[in-house]
Amino acid sequence: MIAIGVIIMLLGFLGCCGAIRENRCMLLLFFISLLVIFVLLLAAGILGAVEEKKVKDWVKERLEKLNPLSSQPENVNKDLERLQEELKCCGLTKGPSDWEKVPDSCRCNATVTDCSSTGTYSTPCAVQVIRLLEKHLEIVLGIAFAIAILLIAGMVFSMVLYCQIGRKDSSAA
Repeated sequence: MIAIGVIIMLLGFLGCCGAIRENRCMLLLFFISLLVIFVLLLAAGILGAVEEKKVKDWVKERLEKLNPLSSQPENVNKDLERLQEELKCCGLTKGPSDWEKVPDSCRCNATVTDCSSTGTYSTPCAVQVIRLLEKHLEIVLGIAFAIAILLIAGMVFSMVLYCQIGRKDSSAA
């Protein structure tokens, strides 16, 4: 996150400095940087939409690497138990069998629909995490769309300024 913040700060500085000093080189670098970010954002969006199954498999694969859960450090186990309480699930990929000793966060009462006969949630957390991602996909797409519009506006303004500086330089000569 810090690296992304530094990159954004440098890009902002490049664009502002290029506009204030009327430096065509800085404005062109700013435009190219925004264009690269836009293309990467577009590629990630297309890849996410087309390869949805691969994204789901990737999430499951990452979660499977945490098995067996009981052998994880204490802080990871606490986070997993909080996740289980929040999402009303048990285990990561295979359900309660992911744990050697099933924690209290897996316990449920019989009135819950996902509750098994043993009194634990039967749904693995990987399934719940994927459901959560799918549920909030529209919000993520909306934010990505807004960022894309801002990137396009930044590219348009920097190119307009770049061209105006070029005309000003050619008319002054």
